[in-house]
Amino acid sequence: MLSTFADLLSHFSFSSVLDILLVGLIFYGLFYFIQGTRAVQLLRGTLFVVFLAVLASSVFQLTAFNWLLSKSIPALLVAIPVIFQPELRRALERLGRPGTLLTRRNATAAQTVSVIARAASELSEQGFGALIVLEGQTGLNDFIDTGVLLDAHLSSDLLLSVFFKNSALHDGAVIIREDRVVAAACMLPLSESPNLDHDLGTRHRAALGITESTDAIAVVVSEENNTIAVAHNGRLVRRLDEGELNRLLYRLHQPSSNVGHWLGLDEKVKK
Repeated sequence: MLSTFADLLSHFSFSSVLDILLVGLIFYGLFYFIQGTRAVQLLRGTLFVVFLAVLASSVFQLTAFNWLLSKSIPALLVAIPVIFQPELRRALERLGRPGTLLTRRNATAAQTVSVIARAASELSEQGFGALIVLEGQTGLNDFIDTGVLLDAHLSSDLLLSVFFKNSALHDGAVIIREDRVVAAACMLPLSESPNLDHDLGTRHRAALGITESTDAIAVVVSEENNTIAVAHNGRLVRRLDEGELNRLLYRLHQPSSNVGHWLGLDEKVKK
């Protein structure tokens, strides 16, 4: 056993180690950029099916199936960039922004959610409706392209100006990436869930729709009853005050956020 292992090690060279490290780095980068997105399930399922197919072909000596599998792999390599196009585009954009591969600092997250909570509270007091979306790991470029690009520093004054009733940008969603307002007047998909409350308006349905298909967080200020709500993972927390909104957003905005952060406000959870 030891002699076999020693013989195996003797065949390793610096180039072999470098080759293995490069392949491992590529796979690590792939999983890093698609974590927290719908592409994870798709990639996991694809790899599982390919593994089973290769295993069955080798064990049972399926000549025709092995031929079909060998001819299908090149087509699969072409299909992967097409299937994962949004994730690949987001990865290249993140590589092009210096420092974005670093973990978001807690101070920046706290400042971002504090500004949003304060702006939402002021919008509620003034009777203005609003829909604010915080981008997560899933890129929202497809929805950003439907709006007006701003790329402005996040501030409560800017959000108040955007959602002022006479503003040309108030009818739509504002999308925030880190501490930047990327775009305004963005169109979002509406939730098609049959279990929604009948009193939910278009903003609430759009907030649920974007959080059902991505890991984004959506803040909604109702123009009808001046209440504040947060949508995440297809769930909605309603009737929040500024303090509750601040705390909930801060928890959800962390890289390790999960559904468990809804705990503590479960009395206000509405599907």
